[in-house]
Amino acid sequence: MIRFTVNLSVDEAAEKLLAAVAAYPMGLVAYANGQANCAKKGIAVPADQVLEIFRPDYAVKVWAADKTAGIDIPLRIHLYEADGANWVAYRPAADVFKPYANAELDAIAAELDAIFTRLLASLDAWRIPS
Repeated sequence: MIRFTVNLSVDEAAEKLLAAVAAYPMGLVAYANGQANCAKKGIAVPADQVLEIFRPDYAVKVWAADKTAGIDIPLRIHLYEADGANWVAYRPAADVFKPYANAELDAIAAELDAIFTRLLASLDAWRIPS
């Protein structure tokens, strides 16, 4: 898991990532705002959002390499508030696909990790050094 803090609210970080996803282009498969969903039920929780990101052409490649790896797509970026900070966390594709021990998936993971590095670079100006 890669994790870092940002000097942005979770909502602001989500906005910047959504813009980066659209500009790359990658596809936003799903966007879950846990805080907003809990608020609808009258439950107050710290900020917690998940962006699920992928692209159909990469899905086809993953399925061709190992159909069972489809359970691990889309890839996710978790934005949340904890310990007085706003966090960005994600599991690199290389880690996600490692259990399959499949050279084709490893190559796809390398491409995806490069893409996610570029997407997350949209937050570099607000990253708090650890």
